[in-house]
Amino acid sequence: MSQESEGRLHRLRREKVEQIRDQGINPYPNRFRRRHVAQDVHRDMEDRTHEEIEASGAEYVLAGRLMAVRDFGKASFIHIEDGSGRIQVFMKKDVLGEEGYRHFKLWDVGDIVGIAGTPFVTRTGELTIQASDAVLLTKSVRPLPEKWHGLKDIEIRYRQRYVDLIANEEVRETFRTRSRLITNIREYLDGHGFLEVETPMMQPIPGGATARPFVTHHNTLEMDLYLRVAPELYLKRLVVGGFERVYEINRNFRNEGISTMHNPEFTMLEFYMAYTEYNGLMDFTEELLREVVRRTTGAEQLVYQGKAVDFSRPFDRISFAESLRGLDRFEDRHLKNPEDALDYARGRDIQVSDRDPLGKIHLKIFEHLLEPDLTDPTFVYDYPVEVSPLSRRSDDEPETAERFELFIAGMEIANGFSELNDPRDQEERFREQVAERESGDEEAHMMDRDYITALDYGLPPTAGEGIGIDRLAMLVTDSASIRDVILFPHQRSVQS
Repeated sequence: MSQESEGRLHRLRREKVEQIRDQGINPYPNRFRRRHVAQDVHRDMEDRTHEEIEASGAEYVLAGRLMAVRDFGKASFIHIEDGSGRIQVFMKKDVLGEEGYRHFKLWDVGDIVGIAGTPFVTRTGELTIQASDAVLLTKSVRPLPEKWHGLKDIEIRYRQRYVDLIANEEVRETFRTRSRLITNIREYLDGHGFLEVETPMMQPIPGGATARPFVTHHNTLEMDLYLRVAPELYLKRLVVGGFERVYEINRNFRNEGISTMHNPEFTMLEFYMAYTEYNGLMDFTEELLREVVRRTTGAEQLVYQGKAVDFSRPFDRISFAESLRGLDRFEDRHLKNPEDALDYARGRDIQVSDRDPLGKIHLKIFEHLLEPDLTDPTFVYDYPVEVSPLSRRSDDEPETAERFELFIAGMEIANGFSELNDPRDQEERFREQVAERESGDEEAHMMDRDYITALDYGLPPTAGEGIGIDRLAMLVTDSASIRDVILFPHQRSVQS
């Protein structure tokens, strides 16, 4: 629909609002009490014959959005839709009366209406409500798009999500599935002894992830605060305090680019388990995701963007170093020598800097060449310490951290590790991060001395993990973009 046509229909509908008012009718009343939903009618009449349905005399009081009208002069069939589904309604002049039917003729697709009536079955076999009373509840003054799926500018769907939801049942189902996913995660964690908590969204020191934060200012406290990039350091403070299993499902904020897998505001599950290390955490994660996917979708196998993803079999596991060794022409010298690693990366158009530590070069090579091809659930473990500032060092290989990432369908879904609980080691790691920050890395950690103090009191052996809820929702709904699973994704402003 062109903007000119939409504007003309908008004006006509606003004129109808005034016509309705002139007839002494409030186009926005607030006294209607719905007693049933469409699903009630379908469920109640499901196993009855046509004769039994008509003889039942059951009366239903429904309300919903008018989605279709077929006008036959003195009678019309309409479809109304509520949160449970659709139902057809038969509007007949002889039943509604002259005045009632005249009021109905001012209705438009998109209006919110209330209906009272009894069920019957049409000649074509469709369960229908014969309306005995009908009332306009909300006049819609903007027309719904006629061919929503045909819109070329997908940005409009994200920007006007409310219209997308009205017109597209598949979109509504995507967000119902997302809600079930989160509910199932909560139930699983609650059933395994975890306590759900809330930690600050605004923090004096952003920590828990290498990311560029958003900055705000608190007038009364006269101090800058940061929207959190992760809840990690606060959750671990709670483990220090004696909450041995904690989790939080909430927003993180990172001042980074927007893409099909990144939104500056996103939802994370982060959880911590005392007296567990990263191998035990991988086992727990595998069980968690397999069960949650099964509960949410009814199956342990998915198809994501045409690729089969199998949660039923044991997840693959490979060390970070071994994954690199599997690359074409990648040799041990590339693992050990920064100059050789730089040459390897630059020879494959990977953006690296002479200042990058060896582990960071390796991580960029991995992300560029290996990550996109990890389709079935795969744990990659034992990352370089240089890119794992909060992870515990391996006792056997001090240059590696007891850390893993989980990849599914070419996406990083989870990041977990044995927690670093040595306060002196943590302080030194922070100092290294501060040095990187001072050399221009805006994503490096700041020094958090209160967190060091918390570690001084004693963090028990602990493992913790973050799982991206939005990316997990992409998987279980087969959505190509993160914006398809976020109700109101961030976009550039539209100039008025």
